[in-house]
Amino acid sequence: MEINQAFTILQTAGGIRAARIITENIKHPSKIRVLWMAHLLRRGVPVAKIIHQKWFYGIKFYTNRHTLDPRPDTETLVSAVLNDAHNNQSPKILDLGTGTGCIICALVKNLGDASGVAVDKSRRALRVARKNIRDLQLTTKIKTVRASFDFPYKFNQKFDIIVSNPPYIAPNDTRVDIGATHDPAMALYAPDNGLAAYKSIAQNAIQWLADDGKIYLEIGIDQGPDIKDIFIRHGWNLVRSSRDLMDIERVLVFERAH
Repeated sequence: MEINQAFTILQTAGGIRAARIITENIKHPSKIRVLWMAHLLRRGVPVAKIIHQKWFYGIKFYTNRHTLDPRPDTETLVSAVLNDAHNNQSPKILDLGTGTGCIICALVKNLGDASGVAVDKSRRALRVARKNIRDLQLTTKIKTVRASFDFPYKFNQKFDIIVSNPPYIAPNDTRVDIGATHDPAMALYAPDNGLAAYKSIAQNAIQWLADDGKIYLEIGIDQGPDIKDIFIRHGWNLVRSSRDLMDIERVLVFERAH
């Protein structure tokens, strides 16, 4: 099938932007493959899930149905860390709920001799993270561990930086777009009105952080006051918050109370 024919079919199914991205990333489209991708577009499957790749912080990542697709909102989290870490060129980083590994990979790529540990409780998500770590030639710098931040896992080191984009959507939240229905539910939804993961992290992560370290958290819309209260009650001090490109409070930064 010619590319222009494929473009027309895909545009009809999912719009011009989706058609452009897909045709730019498939070299020899067969008719069967194009028709299948058009079917997926009509079902609301995100383009990244169809071509199995998504750019994040200038880096191309592999993604599939077992992980969240990297999102622009999360680049705010990476930027918040990089803005603070310029004086420490070899920080130890812990990424809680790593998914594709996009956060820790982007940080290690941009922070000199940084290294760290990527944690997820999903075996399938960790396979995706490992693939991205290998593809980006970061296997000597980033290790993966199957664990959950719901439990006080024993690491053999303290970390200068802890980052997390945990599940934070309340199970009954109707604002979730159709694309998110193709992401794993365990990476999206959390009990206690979306706050359960933050309660676990606030309780357990304090033992993983170095004395002068900081934890950086992505949060959902309007969750700031509740999450600040959770962390302060568990012995953390709020350092600051950061807003995303839509002027939504998106990142909270905490340190251990001394």
